[in-house]
Amino acid sequence: MLIPSTLLGDRSPETFLTEYWQKKPLLIRGALPDFESPLEPGELAGLACEEGVESRLILEEGGEYPWELRFGPFDEDDFLSLPETKWTVLVQEVDRLIPEVGDLLDAFSFVPKWRIDDVMVSYAPREGNVGAHIDNYDVFLLQGQGKRRWEWGEEPVHDEEIVPDLDVRMLKDFVADREAVLEPGDMLYLPPRIAHHGVSMDDACMTYSVGFRAPSHEELIADFMQYAMERTDPDARYGDPNLSVPSEPGEIGDDARESIRTLLRGLTEDDASIDRWFGSFITEPKRDRFAMPLPEDLSAADVREAIRSGQGVRRGPATRLAFIRNDDETASLFVNGSEILLGDEIAYAAPLLTGSEFIPADDLRPHLDDEAFTSLLQTLVNDGLLELSPGLA
Repeated sequence: MLIPSTLLGDRSPETFLTEYWQKKPLLIRGALPDFESPLEPGELAGLACEEGVESRLILEEGGEYPWELRFGPFDEDDFLSLPETKWTVLVQEVDRLIPEVGDLLDAFSFVPKWRIDDVMVSYAPREGNVGAHIDNYDVFLLQGQGKRRWEWGEEPVHDEEIVPDLDVRMLKDFVADREAVLEPGDMLYLPPRIAHHGVSMDDACMTYSVGFRAPSHEELIADFMQYAMERTDPDARYGDPNLSVPSEPGEIGDDARESIRTLLRGLTEDDASIDRWFGSFITEPKRDRFAMPLPEDLSAADVREAIRSGQGVRRGPATRLAFIRNDDETASLFVNGSEILLGDEIAYAAPLLTGSEFIPADDLRPHLDDEAFTSLLQTLVNDGLLELSPGLA
């Protein structure tokens, strides 16, 4: 899917990134003017009942106490017993579960694919909401069905005060700078830490939230240190074979300090190692995934025949992909936290396989005579990381 000309209003992607991305909110009327929700409310409720699908139910009223938060999987009786108003069900990673929702992500390709976290879909009857809150990441809020009234601030909130003793993190004193009612196809972009509050105005309101990964510095450093520790010789120890008599026995001298500095600096001086760590880190699935049955093993000939007959490939439901171009013209393809090194003769496969949710047969056929490429596809398909698919009509 190409970036629709209406997605950012009358702004180019370059203008949006320069003037709005991580800077200020933007309301876009008719971002996807012909958008029709790929899901019906009952289908979303069905997903919330599946094992391994991350889902939540928030009841402002009608629960055991105000603003009760329940976690799925749910069952049919849970939904039949809900009150008429003031509740919301939210399902994460719907893009991985429903191909039509996953294909929406290609419209946002002006932001690197690895930055995208998931598409969360929420459903609420009239007056359903999750309270005024702040997210620590960028989000595009696309109205899919019904109407929702959004209120939001214009400046990021750095020291929020939270209503105590609630299951949900709700802002205590929320004052909006702007508000608008969004209809299907309208979209609101919010940078990190912009306070916002959305309330359903219909009996069936569905919102598609395209969220972006924003790991904390603490998370990044902790993961990198673990990566470094796993690659450190466990028998190596501090040593000082050239020790001299200290003038002050209690002082940590220059030689000792420089030895420790050298050790720790060495962890970050190998840029290629840092790159490999980050590629693995950012493609590692962060949520528990439901077990997907592996497909029947296909031969390289089977894969070629499927593509020649018109089937393309799409990411599997539990697959995260990214790549890095290496200085020697090879490429590192990262798949769910693992690196596949592609030689210079097949490095072209990395951007091809990571650039969109669905890759049509026409883009794959020119490379089918390349045995290395076909072998790579065969491996990824047989491991359930890519799926042969005719695409969507």
